[in-house]
Order: sequence, then structure tokens, then C-alpha cells
Amino acid sequence: MNWYLYLILAYLFILMGFNFYRSFKVKTQDEMMVAGRSLSTRVMVFTLICTWIGSGTFIAGAEYAAKAGWSSLWLPAGAWIGIILIYFLAEKIRTFGKYTIGDILEVRYGKFARLFGAFALIISFTAIVSYQFRAGGYILNVVSKGAISVELGQTITAAFVILFTAAAGMVAVAYTDLPNGIIILSASILAAPVMYFLAGGWETSVQALPQEHFAVFNKDFGAYPLLKAGSYFLATMFLLLGVQSMYQKFYSARTPKDAKQAVALWVVGTIVVETVVVVIAVFAASYYWEPIKEFELLSRVKAKVVAQELSEADIQPTLENYINQELLNGNINTVQKIRIENDLNLSEGIQNSEQLNQLMKEKTIDPASIVLVAAQTIADRGGALVIIGVLLLAAAVAVVISTGMNYLLSPTTNIMRDVYQRFIKPDATQKNMVVVQKVMIVILGLIAFYFATNLTSVLEMSYFAYTIYGVSITPALLAALAWKRATRLGGLVSIVGGALITIFLKLAGYIWPSIMVPVGDPNGDPWGIPLIYPALLFSILSLVIFSYLSKAPSAKELEELFPKKS
Repeated sequence: MNWYLYLILAYLFILMGFNFYRSFKVKTQDEMMVAGRSLSTRVMVFTLICTWIGSGTFIAGAEYAAKAGWSSLWLPAGAWIGIILIYFLAEKIRTFGKYTIGDILEVRYGKFARLFGAFALIISFTAIVSYQFRAGGYILNVVSKGAISVELGQTITAAFVILFTAAAGMVAVAYTDLPNGIIILSASILAAPVMYFLAGGWETSVQALPQEHFAVFNKDFGAYPLLKAGSYFLATMFLLLGVQSMYQKFYSARTPKDAKQAVALWVVGTIVVETVVVVIAVFAASYYWEPIKEFELLSRVKAKVVAQELSEADIQPTLENYINQELLNGNINTVQKIRIENDLNLSEGIQNSEQLNQLMKEKTIDPASIVLVAAQTIADRGGALVIIGVLLLAAAVAVVISTGMNYLLSPTTNIMRDVYQRFIKPDATQKNMVVVQKVMIVILGLIAFYFATNLTSVLEMSYFAYTIYGVSITPALLAALAWKRATRLGGLVSIVGGALITIFLKLAGYIWPSIMVPVGDPNGDPWGIPLIYPALLFSILSLVIFSYLSKAPSAKELEELFPKKS
């Protein structure tokens, strides 16, 4: 087994030791949920980076960059704008000084808005945790060179994340994020130029990759590439503007000034990391374009065999047909076509699904693992590059652990504050709150693990999770902080309606596959229109319209979030 794996596991066990040591100091609700409101600017910066940079960047974002090229930057760009906007609200959020976004929603919209908001958040964040576990499985599978299966890898990842989070809550999250954030930032910056030179530079990548990889809006974005690019942009922006994990970090800051300073540095760190990850993925894709296409081609054939739409006798001619289509569509050139045919031994023929599976295992590269493959490619060159490659592998592990912890702690905080303490046991003691939250962390972690075992695409799951959260929570939350005319009715309709429309449109792909583009693909778009547009439009319009149709909030209702200036 690869020695890289032992090194990374040793790092995780060291972190576990520190977290169990800190767990003995966690006695109160404040310490469990918001680290005793004691985080400095330095710790805040790295924990905010780790809040946002997760497998959505290193796995889903990298997968998208490998498949679509530079136009994949539309996905993270929304977050960059979101961070800039949140800079102006950071001090206000910290001054409010509560525990969850539910505290804000109830102040402006009442207890039912808090409850429905908590449900939407729990659904979304559990989905996010599930694909962190799945991503961890990918990582350990690649690092161990297949000795650890994806399924076993996600089990190991889930165990670490659940134990880390249950041990010490926000104290564990924030202080685990500090070394993890340093590794993520340094590894990404060092690895990008190395992968660029190993891939042969810009000219070589232009020759190896399809022209669409250099387009502003890739044709693979869907029926309407501009709309699809905009949907990725809006999904990440609206998630970031309302993501509770970030608000909890603001609540955890030592002072409002620390919170605002941390955001200013956070935007720089996030732009740097997400951009260099795309750089790594694109140039690694140009280096490994043929095995990436082989994975996609064989996966398409395998899916038809599994669905019994294709007999084993038709595997060979179908695969040859797919390869010819890729050539006609400009996704491979003539030289690459010949290499793929030779690599897959098409001259000898593929007789059965067993051969198909063996080829997938031995010859192909899953684009979701492209950054991990790049890390190993760098490390395998030896010398000083070993350090850079191992650092990048460690960074991939760090983002999964850190993001998993952030998004597992956050919904359990909602369960405790917005459901348990608000409706079930208002007089719960500090000790009782801490113990019950630890139990909830384990339960929700196991639910996320169940979802991870049935997950097929990290990219699609991340997009759905971003969308449902961004359309149901963020418009009402931002209005609560910045728009005095927002009313209880407007906020409640916005939260509930946004979530229901998103879920309905997602299920439509399974109920009426004929309306999806591509036809029959449940991960496509209804009529070619990304689901964020109708859902977000309803959420915002209902917030505005129902607010103006109902009585404006009184000065007393507004005073907690809009205090009078002395």
C-alpha cells in the first residue's frame, strides 16, 4: 500500500488526539456551538476558507474543470461575489451574536419561519456532508492505488468526521481548520505551476483538449449554455450569502472587528485556492485526456449494460460508435481516437461485461479524481516534488474532513436551537444541550453516510444542495438583515415556496423524464431551464409581493436587528 496513505492517516490521528484533548474543555452551549466566541482573526480566516473550500472544489469543481475547461470558473465565481457582499454584513452578524440563522429568521419572521428554515437547512447540509464522505472514498481509493475501495474509503472518512465533530464541536472545527487551511492554501499554490509544466504548458493543452474547453460558455453546459453558466454562478453565490456555517464562524469571532477583517482576507484566500484548483484540473486533464475519455465512454456503455438496454454482444460495436461520435463532435482528435482504440484493445474485441469492468479499473481515470491523480503524478516525479504532491493529497483529505465537520455541526446546531430548545425542552441545561447535540451529530452523520452509499455524482448532488439552500434560505435571510419592509408572511412564503419548487423540479426528472434536457436524464434540466431560475424567481418575488400585501413590521419588531443610533 502507498506510503502516502500512512502519512495522511498519521496526520488525521494527530488531529484526532488534539480534538479529544480539547473535548474535555467543552462544557457549555457557547463552547460547543460557537467556540466560546473567542476566535481571533487568524483562526477565523483559515476556518472560513475551510468552511467553503471542500469536495465541492477539489472533487466536483475539479471534475467540472476536467470536463468543461476554463468555463468551469463560473461555478466558484459566484462565491467570490458573495464573499465581497457579505463583507458589509459581517460586523452586524457578529453584533447580533446568536447561534444559528434560525435566530435571525425568528426575530423577523416568527417561529414557523425558523422551523421551516431549519428543515431546509438540515436537508441541504446533510446532502453536503454525504458527498464529503463520498469524496473521501475517492481520495483514499486513489491514494492507496485501489487497495482501499471507494466504499471502505467513505466509511473511514465518515468515522473521522463524525468522531472529530462529536468530540468538541466548534472548538474542534475551528482549530482543525487552522492547520488544514494552511495546507490547502500552500499545497494548491505550489502544485499549480508544477502541473502546468508537467503537462507541457499552454500550447500542448490547446492541442490535447477540445476547443470548447477554452470557451466562455461550454456547449456541455446544456441546451442554453449562458443560462447554465448563470445557474452555477447564482447557486454558489446564494449558498455562500446564506450559509449557516459561515454565520456560526462570525458568531464565534472574538469581536465584530475580527469578523470583518477575517472576511477581507477570506475572499483573497478563496479566489486563490479555487482558481489554482481549476488550473491544476485543466492541465492534468490535458495530460490524461485519453484515459478520461475512456472512463466516460466505458461508463456510458456499462450503464446501458446494467440497465439491460444493451446485450454483451453489442458492447463492442456500441463502444466503437461512441468513439466515432466523440471524434465528430470534436471532443477527441484522430490521433487520440487511435490511441483510445489501441488502449482498449478494440482490435481483439470486448466480449463481455467482465472485460468491460476490468478495462475501467486498469485503463481509465475518473475526472472526479483528477486533482488526486495530479498530486500522485507530481509526487511520483521524486525529489522535492514528492513534498508538493503529498501536500496536495493531504489538502484533498483536509478539505473533506474540514468541510464535513463544518456542515455536520451546523445542522445539529439547528436541531438543538431551533427545534429541541425552542419547542421540546426550553429549560434544557448546558450539560444536557452538549450531550444531546453530540448524539445528534452521530445520528445525522449516519444518515449522511447512508446517502453517500447511494450517491452517483458529487457534482450533481452539490449543485442540488447549493440550489435548495440558496433559494429557500438566502433571500429571506438577507432581507431580514437589510430590508426593513420584509414581513413575516413574505419571509415564510419565500422560505417554504423556494424549497418546495426546488424539490418538485428535481423530482420531475424522475416522474416525467421526457421534459428533461438531455431527454431522460434526471440530472438534466426541465425543458432545458436550470431549476434555480424558477425557484429563485418565486422565492424573491413572493418575498417582495407578500411583504407589501401584509402589514409592515413595527419598530419594536425591528429594533433587535436595526437598533436606533444613539
